[in-house]
Amino acid sequence: MKFNIQSKLLLSHLTAVSKVISNKNAYAILDNFLFELEGERLVVTGSDMETRMTTTIDVPGAEGSGRFAIDVKRMLNLLKELPDAGLTIEVDESTLDVSITYLNGSFNIVALNGDDYPLKAQSDGETQVLKLSSKDVCDGILHTLFAVGTDEMHPQFMGIFWDIKADGITFVASDSHKLVRYQKNNVTPNMERTFILPAKPASILSNVLDKAGKDEVVITIEDTSATFESGAYQLTCRFINGRYPNYNSVIPPDNDKVVVVDRLTLLNALRRVAIFANVGGLVKLDINPNEILLNAQDLDHSTRAEERIQCELEGNFSTEPQSFMGVEDKKASLLTMGFKHSDVIEVLNNIESDSVNIKLKDSARAGVFLPSTQVEGEELLILQMPMMI
Repeated sequence: MKFNIQSKLLLSHLTAVSKVISNKNAYAILDNFLFELEGERLVVTGSDMETRMTTTIDVPGAEGSGRFAIDVKRMLNLLKELPDAGLTIEVDESTLDVSITYLNGSFNIVALNGDDYPLKAQSDGETQVLKLSSKDVCDGILHTLFAVGTDEMHPQFMGIFWDIKADGITFVASDSHKLVRYQKNNVTPNMERTFILPAKPASILSNVLDKAGKDEVVITIEDTSATFESGAYQLTCRFINGRYPNYNSVIPPDNDKVVVVDRLTLLNALRRVAIFANVGGLVKLDINPNEILLNAQDLDHSTRAEERIQCELEGNFSTEPQSFMGVEDKKASLLTMGFKHSDVIEVLNNIESDSVNIKLKDSARAGVFLPSTQVEGEELLILQMPMMI
């Protein structure tokens, strides 16, 4: 076998595929890229048994055909050090000696037999095919991935839930402290299906897909897995087993107090005040007419911070002074909420509108964060649990 290819082109494709490969594989063969030469097409595969990714590269003038496997780290390290130059890769099929030659030098690697590489699992069940733009898939992943859980005791929260209906798709993620619901109402799948896409393949997909939406993604959904095909890449992954909770039931329908605030103003104020928060990260938001007072303190280190920002109030805010044991406190705020600063910063970083609507009920119930202006055909909602004050 023999083929020619540009070093940087090969590096870009191998780098994308390498994201699938685990640092600790159950089988040594999975520490390798599988190269398959088929006519003038080079197919490179990486796998960790749960997720499998392939990329196809045109190699005009290639000679022969076959399969061989090369160590991932050695191949990537070599390509990173090479200049952008033409490579000639030749494989002795009897000894599996691989010669990589470029203008100023050559390198030799002994490959493994490609026939030992695990085959893609085949499904005998019924399949469904869904076609979306790459932008639709990327939007669904990027709006929800940050909220995916990491607790292995609750594996159903370790991925993005796809709730596919005939007239739209809802993407959901939760770590039990926050929940994101992102609805795509401008697509018509004309089918009904649900599955939980693990975080790892979701992240890989968002990196390799065209975020501008120029490419189409063909999603073949099987009983326990799905295959995503777009451009030169194909990714197959297993679903997470388990029943996803009814996400709509945990979204409070009666949060009748609305705080409208400039997103960047609140975000930057939180970042400053958070420097002085305690280990738990508590920041209190005292909500008053026309302003929010943010404050944090760490008694162990005698630090304290507070900052005021402007806001607008809508809805059912009581203007009655709060009382404690029958004694009125005229200095009390209309509502005081406690949040972990890192959670709210993460929420605000994943909302794109200039201002945010924060819907509240009381200090013990979850707050709902919404963009003040939703993108046409989309609806984003983020629920965040408060901290005890």
